[in-house]
Amino acid sequence: MYYVKTLTYVFHVIFHPFDGFWDLKKEKRGSLAAAFTFVFLTIATLTIEKQNTGFLFNPNRLQDLNVVVDIVTVLLLYVLWVVANWCLTSLMDGEGTMKDIAMATGYAIFPVILIRLPMVLMSHAITMDEGSFYHVFMAVSYIWAGFLLFCSTMITHQYSIGKTLVTIVLTIVGMAIIMFIGLLFFSVIQQMLGFGTTIYTELRFR
Repeated sequence: MYYVKTLTYVFHVIFHPFDGFWDLKKEKRGSLAAAFTFVFLTIATLTIEKQNTGFLFNPNRLQDLNVVVDIVTVLLLYVLWVVANWCLTSLMDGEGTMKDIAMATGYAIFPVILIRLPMVLMSHAITMDEGSFYHVFMAVSYIWAGFLLFCSTMITHQYSIGKTLVTIVLTIVGMAIIMFIGLLFFSVIQQMLGFGTTIYTELRFR
Protein backbone atom coordinates (compact mmCIF):
# COMPACT_ATOMS: atom_id res chain seq x y z
CA MET A 1 0.00 0.00 0.00
CA TYR A 2 1.42 3.38 -1.07
CA TYR A 3 0.48 5.22 2.15
CA VAL A 4 2.19 2.61 4.34
CA LYS A 5 5.33 2.77 2.18
CA THR A 6 5.46 6.55 2.53
CA LEU A 7 5.09 6.19 6.30
CA THR A 8 7.88 3.65 6.70
CA TYR A 9 10.15 5.62 4.38
CA VAL A 10 10.60 8.10 7.23
CA PHE A 11 13.20 5.74 8.76
CA HIS A 12 15.34 6.10 5.66
CA VAL A 13 14.89 9.87 5.75
CA ILE A 14 15.98 10.36 9.36
CA PHE A 15 19.08 8.17 9.02
CA HIS A 16 20.02 9.21 5.47
CA PRO A 17 18.64 12.76 5.27
CA PHE A 18 20.44 13.92 2.13
CA ASP A 19 19.27 10.99 0.03
CA GLY A 20 15.97 10.82 1.86
CA PHE A 21 14.81 14.40 1.34
CA TRP A 22 15.97 14.30 -2.27
CA ASP A 23 13.87 11.17 -2.87
CA LEU A 24 10.87 12.75 -1.13
CA LYS A 25 10.92 15.53 -3.67
CA LYS A 26 12.28 13.97 -6.87
CA GLU A 27 11.35 10.29 -6.57
CA LYS A 28 7.93 10.79 -4.92
CA ARG A 29 8.84 8.46 -2.06
CA GLY A 30 6.85 10.50 0.46
CA SER A 31 3.34 11.89 0.71
CA LEU A 32 1.51 14.77 2.34
CA ALA A 33 -0.75 12.24 4.08
CA ALA A 34 2.26 10.70 5.80
CA ALA A 35 3.67 14.13 6.68
CA PHE A 36 0.36 15.20 8.25
CA THR A 37 0.27 11.89 10.12
CA PHE A 38 3.64 12.69 11.68
CA VAL A 39 2.42 16.15 12.66
CA PHE A 40 -0.61 14.73 14.46
CA LEU A 41 1.54 12.00 16.05
CA THR A 42 3.81 14.75 17.33
CA ILE A 43 0.82 16.46 18.91
CA ALA A 44 -0.22 13.16 20.50
CA THR A 45 3.33 12.52 21.73
CA LEU A 46 3.68 15.92 23.40
CA THR A 47 0.23 15.60 24.96
CA ILE A 48 0.96 12.10 26.30
CA GLU A 49 4.33 13.30 27.54
CA LYS A 50 2.83 16.14 29.56
CA GLN A 51 0.14 13.94 31.09
CA ASN A 52 1.95 10.65 31.67
CA THR A 53 5.64 11.35 32.31
CA GLY A 54 6.84 10.05 35.69
CA PHE A 55 6.36 12.59 38.48
CA LEU A 56 10.14 12.87 39.03
CA PHE A 57 10.56 14.39 35.57
CA ASN A 58 7.20 16.03 35.01
CA PRO A 59 7.00 19.73 35.95
CA ASN A 60 3.45 20.05 34.61
CA ARG A 61 0.36 20.19 36.81
CA LEU A 62 -2.38 17.98 35.36
CA GLN A 63 -5.13 20.41 36.32
CA ASP A 64 -3.43 23.14 34.25
CA LEU A 65 -3.03 21.09 31.06
CA ASN A 66 -5.14 21.90 28.03
CA VAL A 67 -5.07 19.52 25.06
CA VAL A 68 -6.56 22.17 22.76
CA VAL A 69 -3.64 24.50 23.49
CA ASP A 70 -1.16 21.73 22.60
CA ILE A 71 -2.95 21.00 19.33
CA VAL A 72 -3.20 24.65 18.31
CA THR A 73 0.43 25.36 19.26
CA VAL A 74 1.93 22.54 17.17
CA LEU A 75 -0.37 23.15 14.20
CA LEU A 76 0.27 26.89 14.33
CA LEU A 77 4.06 26.45 14.40
CA TYR A 78 3.87 23.95 11.55
CA VAL A 79 1.69 26.16 9.36
CA LEU A 80 3.71 29.30 10.16
CA TRP A 81 6.97 27.55 9.27
CA VAL A 82 5.62 26.23 5.97
CA VAL A 83 4.04 29.53 4.93
CA ALA A 84 6.96 31.74 6.01
CA ASN A 85 9.50 29.41 4.41
CA TRP A 86 7.56 29.27 1.16
CA CYS A 87 7.09 33.06 0.99
CA LEU A 88 10.76 33.67 1.68
CA THR A 89 12.22 31.03 -0.61
CA SER A 90 9.95 32.16 -3.44
CA LEU A 91 11.91 35.42 -3.34
CA MET A 92 15.28 33.67 -2.93
CA ASP A 93 15.13 31.35 -5.94
CA GLY A 94 14.15 28.32 -3.89
CA GLU A 95 13.17 25.24 -5.89
CA GLY A 96 10.67 23.82 -3.40
CA THR A 97 6.92 24.25 -3.64
CA MET A 98 4.67 24.69 -0.63
CA LYS A 99 3.79 20.99 -0.92
CA ASP A 100 7.49 20.05 -0.86
CA ILE A 101 8.09 22.19 2.24
CA ALA A 102 5.03 20.85 4.07
CA MET A 103 6.00 17.26 3.31
CA ALA A 104 9.69 17.63 4.21
CA THR A 105 8.85 19.43 7.46
CA GLY A 106 6.45 16.68 8.52
CA TYR A 107 9.13 14.03 7.98
CA ALA A 108 11.81 16.14 9.69
CA ILE A 109 10.02 16.23 13.07
CA PHE A 110 9.74 12.44 13.34
CA PRO A 111 12.63 12.12 15.88
CA VAL A 112 10.40 13.89 18.41
CA ILE A 113 7.99 10.96 18.18
CA LEU A 114 10.69 8.30 17.94
CA ILE A 115 12.53 9.38 21.08
CA ARG A 116 10.15 11.23 23.36
CA LEU A 117 7.29 8.71 23.28
CA PRO A 118 9.41 5.79 24.60
CA MET A 119 10.94 8.15 27.17
CA VAL A 120 7.51 8.56 28.74
CA LEU A 121 7.64 4.88 29.69
CA MET A 122 11.31 5.13 30.64
CA SER A 123 10.57 8.00 33.03
CA HIS A 124 8.65 5.55 35.27
CA ALA A 125 11.58 3.12 35.44
CA ILE A 126 14.54 5.38 36.25
CA THR A 127 15.56 7.27 39.37
CA MET A 128 16.48 10.91 39.81
CA ASP A 129 20.18 9.96 39.78
CA GLU A 130 19.69 8.52 36.30
CA GLY A 131 17.80 11.59 35.16
CA SER A 132 20.77 12.96 33.20
CA PHE A 133 20.23 10.21 30.61
CA TYR A 134 16.58 11.15 30.36
CA HIS A 135 17.36 14.82 29.76
CA VAL A 136 20.06 13.99 27.21
CA PHE A 137 17.65 11.89 25.14
CA MET A 138 14.98 14.58 25.34
CA ALA A 139 17.48 17.18 24.08
CA VAL A 140 18.67 14.85 21.32
CA SER A 141 15.11 14.57 19.98
CA TYR A 142 14.98 18.32 19.30
CA ILE A 143 18.58 18.55 18.06
CA TRP A 144 18.00 15.68 15.65
CA ALA A 145 14.74 17.19 14.40
CA GLY A 146 16.45 20.57 14.02
CA PHE A 147 19.27 19.00 11.99
CA LEU A 148 16.73 17.27 9.74
CA LEU A 149 14.84 20.53 9.30
CA PHE A 150 18.11 22.14 8.22
CA CYS A 151 18.76 19.32 5.75
CA SER A 152 15.22 19.44 4.42
CA THR A 153 15.52 23.18 3.73
CA MET A 154 18.88 22.76 2.02
CA ILE A 155 17.86 19.80 -0.17
CA THR A 156 14.34 21.00 -0.99
CA HIS A 157 15.51 24.39 -2.21
CA GLN A 158 18.97 23.35 -3.44
CA TYR A 159 20.74 25.90 -1.23
CA SER A 160 24.29 26.06 0.07
CA ILE A 161 24.94 25.63 3.79
CA GLY A 162 25.34 29.38 4.30
CA LYS A 163 22.19 30.27 2.39
CA THR A 164 20.27 27.60 4.28
CA LEU A 165 21.31 29.09 7.64
CA VAL A 166 20.27 32.57 6.51
CA THR A 167 16.97 31.19 5.18
CA ILE A 168 16.16 29.46 8.47
CA VAL A 169 16.88 32.60 10.50
CA LEU A 170 14.77 34.73 8.14
CA THR A 171 12.00 32.12 8.21
CA ILE A 172 11.84 32.37 12.01
CA VAL A 173 11.71 36.16 11.70
CA GLY A 174 8.98 35.77 9.09
CA MET A 175 6.99 33.54 11.43
CA ALA A 176 7.16 36.24 14.11
CA ILE A 177 6.04 38.90 11.63
CA ILE A 178 3.10 36.80 10.41
CA MET A 179 2.11 36.12 14.03
CA PHE A 180 2.29 39.84 14.86
CA ILE A 181 0.21 40.82 11.82
CA GLY A 182 -2.33 38.10 12.63
CA LEU A 183 -2.68 39.25 16.24
CA LEU A 184 -2.94 42.88 15.11
CA PHE A 185 -5.63 41.96 12.59
CA PHE A 186 -7.71 40.06 15.17
CA SER A 187 -7.26 42.90 17.65
CA VAL A 188 -8.59 45.42 15.12
CA ILE A 189 -11.52 43.14 14.23
CA GLN A 190 -12.32 42.69 17.93
CA GLN A 191 -12.28 46.45 18.50
CA MET A 192 -14.50 47.05 15.46
CA LEU A 193 -16.99 44.43 16.67
CA GLY A 194 -16.96 45.97 20.14
CA PHE A 195 -17.51 49.44 18.68
CA GLY A 196 -20.34 48.16 16.48
CA THR A 197 -21.97 46.40 19.42
CA THR A 198 -21.76 49.57 21.51
CA ILE A 199 -23.39 51.68 18.79
CA TYR A 200 -26.14 49.08 18.29
CA THR A 201 -26.84 48.99 22.03
CA GLU A 202 -26.96 52.80 22.24
CA LEU A 203 -29.35 53.08 19.31
CA ARG A 204 -31.58 50.25 20.51
CA PHE A 205 -32.21 51.66 23.99
CA ARG A 206 -32.73 55.25 22.97
